[in-house]
This record gives sequence, structure tokens and C-alpha cells, in this order.
Amino acid sequence: MQRQDIRNVAIIAHVDHGKTTLVDQMLKQSGTFRENEVVAERVMDSNSLEKERGITILSKNTAVSYNEVKINIIDTPGHADFGGEVERIMKMVDGVLLLVDAFEGPMPQTRFVLQKALKEGFTPIVVVNKIDRPEARAEEVIDEVLDLFIDLGASDAQLDFPVIYASAKAGYAHVALDEKGVNLVPLFEIISEYIPCPEGDAEDGLQLLISSIDYDKYIGRIGIGKIVRGKITKGQTAVLATTNGDFVNVKVSNLYNFQGLNRVELENATVGELVAISGIPDINIGDTICSMDKVEPLPFMKIDAPTISMNFMVNDSPFAGREGTFVTSRHLKDRLEKEVLSNVAMRMEEISADSFRVLGRGELHLSILIETMRREGYEFAVSKPQVILKKTEEGLMEPMEKLFVEAPEESASSVIEKIGQRKGEMLNMVPTGTGMMKLEFRIPARGLIGYRSEFLTDTKGYGIFHHLFDGYDHHRGDIRVRTRGSLIAFESGPAVAYGIYHAQERGRIFIHPGTEVYEGMLVGESSRLEDIAVNVCKKKQLTNIRSSGADDALKLVPPVVFSLEQSLEFIADDELVEVTPKSIRLRKRILDKLTRERTQRRNQNL
Repeated sequence: MQRQDIRNVAIIAHVDHGKTTLVDQMLKQSGTFRENEVVAERVMDSNSLEKERGITILSKNTAVSYNEVKINIIDTPGHADFGGEVERIMKMVDGVLLLVDAFEGPMPQTRFVLQKALKEGFTPIVVVNKIDRPEARAEEVIDEVLDLFIDLGASDAQLDFPVIYASAKAGYAHVALDEKGVNLVPLFEIISEYIPCPEGDAEDGLQLLISSIDYDKYIGRIGIGKIVRGKITKGQTAVLATTNGDFVNVKVSNLYNFQGLNRVELENATVGELVAISGIPDINIGDTICSMDKVEPLPFMKIDAPTISMNFMVNDSPFAGREGTFVTSRHLKDRLEKEVLSNVAMRMEEISADSFRVLGRGELHLSILIETMRREGYEFAVSKPQVILKKTEEGLMEPMEKLFVEAPEESASSVIEKIGQRKGEMLNMVPTGTGMMKLEFRIPARGLIGYRSEFLTDTKGYGIFHHLFDGYDHHRGDIRVRTRGSLIAFESGPAVAYGIYHAQERGRIFIHPGTEVYEGMLVGESSRLEDIAVNVCKKKQLTNIRSSGADDALKLVPPVVFSLEQSLEFIADDELVEVTPKSIRLRKRILDKLTRERTQRRNQNL
């Protein structure tokens, strides 16, 4: 059976190439919204962090109608750290739109998402977006895309990909480069023509592969997936075939599909449809819903393994429990287990009763989880990110990254030097002709930890870089990424201007006067390699003697205020970030000065 009335398509691209903006326009021009309805930009980025950062973090479903054909659309993230979101939805669609910027051309993440699409056997529709940019070079970009297809081993059929030119922001598309665009009708037409319609036997036993998990506080967990075979009815009894080999009898309480931005209740659905089901509390990504009389689980797509880990632990600082709602190890464990169920590229291991190791794709992948948890009221501490090493017969292996850098020509030498110090090898260097230099490196993943802020300083904020996982290679030896120590408070209490004034002579300060500090808390960055203990709570001794203007001489340098990502980049192996709904503090793992020094001496003697 062929469902001529349905097309299931994912939109994939490098970050900032216009996926979410294109979905916005497809929703508007398909009549999804009322004429007088006020619609926000990038309406699919519904998560508060997505709105703030201007990036897509989670894959999301929507649907539009064109000429009696329902087009189910999945908007995917473009950042490499959220590649798991792209991988897991490949089983839900029958084709993809590959967006490429008309000026930038194929970028690192373009390669990643295209590789996944080709592996699934799809022939992508290539959409050259931002065609109205003054510096657009569409013909060259198409040649570069073709080279990328060839480089990734595309078949002859896949090399014959259709191309359409568009401006997602202006809301038009056209098939020929010299045409003038009016609306997105040509895009809808090409989707209807080139994206294969779903096929399957509607009379056979049910197979519904769960590829995504949503949550509703009223109805609980919601499994989202594609009906590969058979039909499903609201209220029916079925078998849940789990990824660990168990078979559980379940009841489908509610059945939904997608229309625009909404989930709409259904009585039944059949082959090829993307549906959401509720009423199964233990449903997970990769599970298969089967009919009672024919239990045949479907294989789920292999997800690339994590490369970075961090320890999440119960906060044990003197300020523990002051600002958070969820502070115990049980709260922390339950929340991390919940995250791992829906975040397929993340893993969690219990180290002790109060400490958990969380494994993910990169610093951003884990920092988004940390930021989400603190906004939900969780209070905890996290360690410095560490790469995941492997021991093999060939020796110790570590994850490598392909690093793609675009930096001003005058900054290129500094970038090359710094990446060299981090054991990176330069593979290519090409001037763009616009005062910028494109550089390509292969670097250990741990060499990138803490590098972003240093890179932005070296390039005066003009540089950009992207990286992709590039397999494992032999361990490259020690990398010194911290060249300065920390300024550590050795007294608890409120920081005062007099104490900060004398401490700032020792390095950069992180706190304002009036900030509550505790012993072992980091209050600044030392100007030297070693840590320095300072007393920012020290007050001026009161005497009878006053000199004119003496109290006016305390000129404080504005403190450096770190974001969460910058805090994670800054800390050393023996330091932690204390995360609460209201504060981000840096601290030593061992707070007591004498105990810390004894431990350091003992470690040096080993």
C-alpha cells in the first residue's frame, strides 16, 4: 500500500542555515495560522533556551497540507553536539531537505547530517537558501555540494539530486536560478514529487517504531513514531517490544497526529502516518509497538557514542540547600534518568550514592542539560568535562575532532600557535579573499575543552569555529590548557571593597563587594601558575587617624562574570562549578586549605 496523501520529510542543515525560518514560512503559507494571528519568529524553537540562544536543540514535529497532501515536517538541530536528535528521527521520515547557505556553502555539520541521510538511502532535495544575500554564489555552492556527495560515497541515483533555490526569510523558492521567486509553492511541489510516499501493508500486524519521547504533565510520557505496518486504534491492547528484549502488554490510551503546531486526537491511524501515543508509562526511544498476534520488533538506528563526560554530584558547600528546590541525591538521580530516556546521545552511570557520571556529545550538549536543570529548581555541583578514553590492544586511544576555523588573517598565526599547543595538526589553510582565513585541523577532543573563550579573545570576536567527531586515535600526551591558577577565599563572609582591592593585585576578580563567599570558593584568577589564597572579607582597621581622600582611593576593577559555559571551561581538575537556580559559583573540590594542601602533596609524591 502506498500513501499518496502523505509525505514525511526532515529538514537538515548546518547551524544557522535557515531550517527553522523555512519551517515558519511553510506553516504560514500553507494556511496553518489565521490571517490575523500573531506568530513569533522561529516559532518551532519553543524551548526558552532555544529562543535565548537562537539555536534548535530538540527535533520537533509539525505538519502542513498542500493540494490534499499532508506533509509531516521534522525540524532538526544544526549543532554537532545535538547530532543524536538528527540520528534518531531518520527512521521517521522517507526523505530529507538539505539546506545549504548560498554564501557559506557546505559546512562541517552539513557533512555530518548528509552522511546520515545517505546511509539511510535517501536522495536529499538540496535547498540553496539565502539566495537573496548580496554575496550569494549559488552555482559554486551547488558544485561544492556535489563534491561533498561524491566524497561521502553517494550512489549514482543519489548524485542525481534535485535542487531548488530559496529565501526562507523572504518566503519564496524557485527551481531555476534566473527566475524570480514569489512564494513557496515550488518547494511544496518538489516535496510532493521527489519525496517518496510511505509504503506498507495496512492489513498486516502493527509495527510502530518509537523515535521520540515527549512529556505532558497531565497525561505523562508520549511516544512519537512512524507506523511502519498495520494500523493502530485508540484504546487498543498491544505489545511493547523494548530495546532490552522484554515484551510487555500495554494499552494505547490516546492517539494523536500533528496538524500545524498542535497534537490532534485520533480514533485510528494507519501505515505511513507519524503519530503520538500516551498511556504507556515506560515507553522509550527505540521501542516497537506491535499487535498482539504478530510481535516483531524493528531495529533502531545505531547512535554514535558519547565522547565527553562530567560528574554531577550533590552540592556539599556551606551554602547547600539555600537556593534550590531539588537538592538531594534522589532528586538528582531521578532527573538524570529521565533525561537519558529521551536524550538518546546521553548516558548516565552511578559512581556513588551522591555522584553520577553523565556522558554526552560535547560541552554544549551537557551545559544545556545543566542550564535546564537549574531553571527547573535543581541545585548540584559539576566537575570539569573529561574526554572518554578507550584502552585497546594498540594502547590508550582518545577521541579526535575535525576543527574548522574561520578567523581574520592577522589572527591566524595566533590561532595556529594555540591549537598547536593543544596537540592539533593543521590539515589545510585557504584565504577567502575577504580578509578571513579558513583553517582546518585535527585535534584531540580534550584540546578543545576551554578553548572557545581564548579563541574569541585571540580573534577579537570575529572568529568562528565548528568541530566534528573524527574517530579515535593514539593518546597525544599531556596538554596544558590552564596557564594560571585560582584566587581562593580562605575566610567565609561577605566580600568587602577593601579586601577585593588588595586581592585584585594578585589577578582578575570574579565577585562584587557584598557577595557572600566561603572558604575554598574561587573569587578570581591568579596572575601566576599556582593558586593563591586571598581574604576578600578583610576590612580596614578602624583608627583615629584619617588622611584627606584616603577612603576614596579604592578603585576596583570591574569583576569578570562567567557564563555557565565559561565556568565549565575555566575550572581545573580539582575544582567544581556549584549550580543553583540563582547562582553559579566556582569552588575547590576540597574546601579546607590544610586538607587540600596535604592531598596535593600526597598526590605529588605518588
